Amino acid sequence: MKIKVCGMRDPENIRQVAALRPDYMGFIFYEGSKRFAEGHITPELLAELPASIKKTGVFVNATPESIKTTVQKYKLDAVQLHGKESPRQCAEVKALGVEVIKVFSMDGKFLFENTLLYESCADYFLFDTKGQEYGGNGIPFDWELLKGYLSPKPYFLSGGLNLENIKHLDEVRPQPFGIDVNSGFEQEPGLKKVEELKKLFELIRS
Repeated sequence: MKIKVCGMRDPENIRQVAALRPDYMGFIFYEGSKRFAEGHITPELLAELPASIKKTGVFVNATPESIKTTVQKYKLDAVQLHGKESPRQCAEVKALGVEVIKVFSMDGKFLFENTLLYESCADYFLFDTKGQEYGGNGIPFDWELLKGYLSPKPYFLSGGLNLENIKHLDEVRPQPFGIDVNSGFEQEPGLKKVEELKKLFELIRS
């Protein structure tokens, strides 16, 4: 199972987490986020990261032009679309030559039919808890809802994941392609608890 650590922005913290070799590392380029990365990270810092880590830019309702500029500036490998982006916008991002992760916010009213139009333009889906913020709410959704997901498209599970609930991941059906962790492993917004992440990596990879 892949591990994505999101909401990174402190240079030393980034290096410490990179040493654990997550599969994906997420940097948020949405100004409304407490974890907004621009101004904290540099292209040189990201260039230092091991090649095995997919550098992922997280965007919310951004213009394709601004996404393209950021992708090129930081040499991103993947883009996560966390807003109300249309399938057409999603396809424009995919044309940049990056992996595309399209996010859907989950609650009891969510219809999995909403994902169908994105099947051809996204590489992965990500299911997160519907909340006040665009991600990083720290609250899990009811994983039973995922039983309604019948698409073969691999997905990331997100939303309030921590060392306790992660122990029940093997009960989730269908099984996620990866997990996306953020606030459940934070000391403060944008600063991860490296020791707790180490335990997570041991749990997932053992």
